[in-house]
Amino acid sequence: MRTMKKFEKERLRRGIYVLPNIFTSMNLFFGFFAVIASINGKFVPAAFAIYIAAVFDLLDGKIARATNTTSKFGIEYDSLADLISFGLAPGLMMYLWALKPLGRFGWLAAFLFLACGALRLARFNTQTGKISSNHFVGLPIPAAACMTAATILLWHKFGLAVESHRLLMLLMLYALAFLMVSNIKYNSFKKAELFHRVNFNMLVAAILVLIFIAAQPSIALFSIGFFYVLSGPFTAIFRYQKIKAKKPESRNTDKHGTTP
Repeated sequence: MRTMKKFEKERLRRGIYVLPNIFTSMNLFFGFFAVIASINGKFVPAAFAIYIAAVFDLLDGKIARATNTTSKFGIEYDSLADLISFGLAPGLMMYLWALKPLGRFGWLAAFLFLACGALRLARFNTQTGKISSNHFVGLPIPAAACMTAATILLWHKFGLAVESHRLLMLLMLYALAFLMVSNIKYNSFKKAELFHRVNFNMLVAAILVLIFIAAQPSIALFSIGFFYVLSGPFTAIFRYQKIKAKKPESRNTDKHGTTP
């Protein structure tokens, strides 16, 4: 009887582990769909697919932690799916949408985005458990991918001609690639757990953001992505200025002998 209960418990545990990996598979599915859509010249559906993949990428980690089903296999599978959905898919999408006429410079920018995304994921896996989970070191690859998708959605909404902005798109890919492999810290927002209690005002703010996204999705997504991408460098500059301002104070204090 005890053996049967143990068997049932083990079988249930194995079943639970399937759940986060299903969400990771959906992440991979929409990433692959974005690749196919880009090849077929359907860049708006490709951009939306990248965002849907990002939602599944967010949920698989949340569900794994909430159900205590995190595993080494899940971490590796998630990274491989992320490389397709947020490395290959946006790089190819941007190349076919704007950078192809630039020739070698265009596909090299797309490759650099993919390569830096792979390096970013590899570094993240090696740093798991070694650094604080309150921040990311370097721009997360889903955020970089969503920034490219938001750009396409914004250009499509206002009917802007990409032909006159190819250089801007090239520079954007280079900037995003650099930020991914940089040591600039970004807020991870992992304190705001979906399955924990939150302040009432936070819930109201979240609803307002969702309304903004529903009313003007392209503008809202671009604004959120743009400010998040810039938040890292501006925070780093602010911290540097703060540390620099403290140094003269400590020197003056030592000079007058007010500290031992």
